[in-house]
Amino acid sequence: MKRRDFLKAAGFGAITLALSNYEAAIQTAVCAEGKNKPNIVYILADDLGYAEVGCYGQEKIKTPNIDKLAAEGMRFTQHYSGNPVCAPSRCTLMTGRHTGHTQVRGNKQMGGKEGWVLGSTIGGQYPIKADTVTVAKILKKAGYTTGAFGKWGLGQVGTTGDPNKQGFDHFYGYICQRQAHTYYPNHLWRDGKVEWIEANKDGKEQVYSHDLIAAEARKFIRTNKDRPFFCYVPFTIPHVALQVPEDSLAEYKGKWPDPPYDGKKGYIPHEHPRACYAGMVTRMDKDVGRIMALLKELGLDRNTLVIFTSDNGPTYAGGADSAFFESAGQLNGLKGSVYEGGIRIPYIARWPGRIKAGSTSDHVSAFWDFLPTCCELIGVDIPTDIDGISMLPTFFGQPQKQKKHKYLYWELRGQQAVRMGKWKGLRLKPDREIQLYNLEQDIGESNNVADKYSDIVAEVAEIFKSGRIGSEVFPLSKTIL
Repeated sequence: MKRRDFLKAAGFGAITLALSNYEAAIQTAVCAEGKNKPNIVYILADDLGYAEVGCYGQEKIKTPNIDKLAAEGMRFTQHYSGNPVCAPSRCTLMTGRHTGHTQVRGNKQMGGKEGWVLGSTIGGQYPIKADTVTVAKILKKAGYTTGAFGKWGLGQVGTTGDPNKQGFDHFYGYICQRQAHTYYPNHLWRDGKVEWIEANKDGKEQVYSHDLIAAEARKFIRTNKDRPFFCYVPFTIPHVALQVPEDSLAEYKGKWPDPPYDGKKGYIPHEHPRACYAGMVTRMDKDVGRIMALLKELGLDRNTLVIFTSDNGPTYAGGADSAFFESAGQLNGLKGSVYEGGIRIPYIARWPGRIKAGSTSDHVSAFWDFLPTCCELIGVDIPTDIDGISMLPTFFGQPQKQKKHKYLYWELRGQQAVRMGKWKGLRLKPDREIQLYNLEQDIGESNNVADKYSDIVAEVAEIFKSGRIGSEVFPLSKTIL
């Protein structure tokens, strides 16, 4: 009998928390029928660095709600994003495949600089194909109501990548991530239709998009409280431009020396860039707290898996001061880089009664593990043509049952990187020498030991050969960070 058939036969009530083995833990957590299926809330920050929240060492920016999430759940120290930049990272999350196998491998803009123009079906980012198996499609087929609120970036409305064609019952936010470079847009998208924000027309800055997106996510949770749901919340904060309402700016204004940003490195100028950036992160943190409070209010707290993470490392652009905030901590590199700072990210999983409060895991994992984790959680077959491995054993405190990756792989614009156990191999261009680092001894990737371990370098080189780098994947493109 398959495990999912056993679950249906056994029923939720007959299984007790006292059972200690891994199968019993899953049986306890999952009910294969109706409303008792666990809800899933996945909150994705945008360009949030590994050390930009308090529970990962941040000292200047206040994130009490995210810190509380970690105190009540499991904090991962070696979790990786799908890619060093936005769109391909989100593609790995949705598909369970690393960027050697995904359709989207860069922030490629269809239709040129103005590709996101309202009504265009050839603009936006490169669309994923119609037959793509996404985690949203899997959950929807299993009886979940699915919603996405924030930034999409995997295909414009009207293309095969439209989120409403990729398993989401509801979408609200930015379809094109280029448009998400302002927090005061004159429109957002709701289920394939434009929704005008009259107060922001003609360049006015009256309604902050993050607030609208956060409110829609909460509305979705409240509306679907009596049925199982998947709430995907890809917030745009703290991606530049530097923009935040005055109440959030005031929390940090004057706290440190804060020289104005003149806008010459892209995006828009700001008189108090450090205060603005910190205010953005704290504003997002408050909405994380509001989501958690709502789950408790609705009695959903103990039946909901909540994950908080970021799509890649911290940025270098638009006036964001990653050096001042020590945004990547001890890690080397920032967004756009295959060094650790570009891809190692904060990752917190919380589920009262299932995930041990205050726990920490050094399990090496990545975005493409989310899809198989969801499959095992709800008792459906895991696709065989993916790169991910379920993280459920680690969530449930059974590390001895946790399968491990032989390696993790990334590629972006000619860069390649691989993580194998303690080893990290990378090269910055196809014709460059491979660099090798022992992350157990050198988390900052400062000591290249490639000349001492030729056998490991050779293994890395073989993995790099299996990856595919090519502009043919994006025939109409301009890279947009």
